[in-house]
Amino acid sequence: MSEQNNTVDSMLPIPKLFAYGLQHVLAMYAGAVAVPIIIAQAMHLPVEDLIRLITADLFTCGIATLIQTLGFGNIGGRIPMIQGVTFASVGPMAMIGAQHGMTAIYGAIIIAGIFTFLVAPFFSRLIRLFPPVVTGTIITIIGINLMPVAVNWMGGGVGNPQFGSLTNIGLGFLTFLIVIFTYKFAKGFLGNLSVLIGLIGGTAIAFAMGVANFAEVGKAHWVAMIEPFYFGMPTFDWASVLSMVVVMLVVMVETTGDSIAIGEIVDKKIDRKELASIIRADGLSTVIGGILNSFPY
Repeated sequence: MSEQNNTVDSMLPIPKLFAYGLQHVLAMYAGAVAVPIIIAQAMHLPVEDLIRLITADLFTCGIATLIQTLGFGNIGGRIPMIQGVTFASVGPMAMIGAQHGMTAIYGAIIIAGIFTFLVAPFFSRLIRLFPPVVTGTIITIIGINLMPVAVNWMGGGVGNPQFGSLTNIGLGFLTFLIVIFTYKFAKGFLGNLSVLIGLIGGTAIAFAMGVANFAEVGKAHWVAMIEPFYFGMPTFDWASVLSMVVVMLVVMVETTGDSIAIGEIVDKKIDRKELASIIRADGLSTVIGGILNSFPY
């Protein structure tokens, strides 16, 4: 194994692994649950179904991340990439659901996932069209597109009667300042945990102010079962399938930019073969998501 691969494949001590892993999970959690919440609201689903969607989503995020990071055969990039539901799918899924129901959403997702898996070797040939300037632009656009989501959450969440209150905005800024100061002045391990420290610090302050309430968390089950095809067997409307295939083409472009950027960070070159494995993992995860009542990855 080359020195380059030793860097990305090396094992940290268990305490550091746990801390970094917890930081990743907490950082991606809000984004992971946002999509099922939006779809449930658009479909006017009861709270019980929303809980099932969130549970299936988080469970599938874990499976997708394991597939991508550990890899097997020619599936998975074996790079430190957390897999989450793509926001690009929200609009098309809401339209499909409104016209044809939840089963049509999952039928379209499954077919789009199979398409992604099969087309991966051909799409990976386009990697030569992703020089650093293109990759940097893609990552920047992704970040800009996520800014409205962050602003909405900072205000208290869309639909919150206290949206935009000074308390919500103040807590958001305070959390942001904790992250910045920790990253700036803490060294080594603690500096790398700036996001986790900011989340814990902001939550502790909110709890002390009486804003955070963990009563519902205490009522939640420690373990929840995932029931495949909970909403019924998938149905296939080909216009819906086509729209979801277009979504997955966008996802493949995003994944290419993300993968190349992560490869630069961990000193692992992402070539055509690696990219094909990464996109195959996206396709497989999306098929699994369609079966388990989750969404595209």
